[in-house]
Amino acid sequence: MSALLAATPLAVILIGMGVLRRSAVYAGSVGLALALLLALTVFQPMASLGHGPLHLLRGVVAEAAHTTATILWIILPALAIFEYQRKTGAITRIRDTLASLTTGRRLQAILIAWFFGLFMEGAAGFGTPVALAAPLLVGLGYSPVRAVVLALLGHAAGVSFGAVGTPVLAQASISDLDAGDIAGKTAALHAICGPVLLLAMVRLASGAPLSRHDVGWTAVAALCFLIPSLALAWTIGPELPTLGGALIGSIAFIALLPRRTPRVLDLRQILSDLAPYVLILLLVLLTRLIGPLQDALSGFSIGWSLDAIYTGTFQPFYHPGTALVFGLVLGAIASGETRVLPAAGMAALRRLLPVALALLVMLTLSRLMVHAGMIDALATAAASVGPAWPILAPLVGALGTFITGSATASNILFTQLQVSTSTNLAYPTSLLAAAQGFGAAIGNVVAPHNIIAGSATVGLTGREGDVLARTLVPCLLYAVLGGLVTYLGLYLF
Repeated sequence: MSALLAATPLAVILIGMGVLRRSAVYAGSVGLALALLLALTVFQPMASLGHGPLHLLRGVVAEAAHTTATILWIILPALAIFEYQRKTGAITRIRDTLASLTTGRRLQAILIAWFFGLFMEGAAGFGTPVALAAPLLVGLGYSPVRAVVLALLGHAAGVSFGAVGTPVLAQASISDLDAGDIAGKTAALHAICGPVLLLAMVRLASGAPLSRHDVGWTAVAALCFLIPSLALAWTIGPELPTLGGALIGSIAFIALLPRRTPRVLDLRQILSDLAPYVLILLLVLLTRLIGPLQDALSGFSIGWSLDAIYTGTFQPFYHPGTALVFGLVLGAIASGETRVLPAAGMAALRRLLPVALALLVMLTLSRLMVHAGMIDALATAAASVGPAWPILAPLVGALGTFITGSATASNILFTQLQVSTSTNLAYPTSLLAAAQGFGAAIGNVVAPHNIIAGSATVGLTGREGDVLARTLVPCLLYAVLGGLVTYLGLYLF
């Protein structure tokens, strides 16, 4: 009975967002109000400690506000970089250059939907890859429905590490798990399953059956991204697997493309356009691989505690958001475009407000459910599934993204459930956390928010169901495949 009651706030969010099409803030607020009522009347977590409701509210809000601020410190500069690149025309030049490299339609789909989509997911996330890639694919001759489907499928394997690792960093901040450990195992799941996803995308890029030529180039494209992505996840952490993997992979893939027609590329302009991303890549590598520098930057932290229960820490110099700020400013200086920075910053701030509100509501709900014992009640019920739970774990992550429209929000809602369930089942906690992040990534392709936003960019308003009908099966197959790999992983970790 307690598990059923604990699940009702999540059910309210599912119905509010998935059925009634309410915003994350609205549905989350209703779910939060219900969770608070249950916490104060049914679960009463503070009674045994002698603390009243105000202690609970104060602590939960403090933790939620702290985590929201640390996540926003990544999102704000990421959005500012996107706005800077858009205002300077860099985004248009980058994608047009990619489109000009080959006349093969499926190769163009790989370059735009896979590499360009992954690159933008790693740099900015939050819907920008689909919004940018879908219109370009339409311009190359794809139908609007097919273009949105390709853009959705193409960037999904990198969503786990979108916006410079935000989804994984959110998992680590609320679970006390090591971010690098989660990142490595999440990347391993994508490395095993990712080629299947790319193959499905390439098959949808044309009505004709796949040829050996198509399969061969698909395998090359998959390896070009997934191998460096996996290496970066295991050696560096969650910040660079998507951004760095897409940058390295696209260069390698382009170098392997057949030179059938001469192409004149302005290398100086390309380097200028890529300057912020290259600098971010270098800054993250330097601060993660040089021991003394890493120790110096991570050694300074700001922490707080309330009632010896609610805590939070922040490492301002080691935080990836700081690297993003420096990458943006130094890139603008190197490109001679510093005049654009104020306008880019203001545009990013305007986009930040709805994201901030949604994050705060979801995080408050998450921390309330943890401290009220509601997550433990759900984990106990989930543990009754027994050995089959690892197969279902990615589906939970996908469901969370379907509800919230965000892999980060899905991880915030369900990571603690995965951790508690793994503890009850004596399974590796980081592996199930990775399965959660893996599922949350593929959930992006069926999330109504993403489909609606992507469809709007190509004039498909009112036909979102056509897109969902084509992405639902790949989503379910990818999540189930990831679940089976997670199950097998129990014997390896």
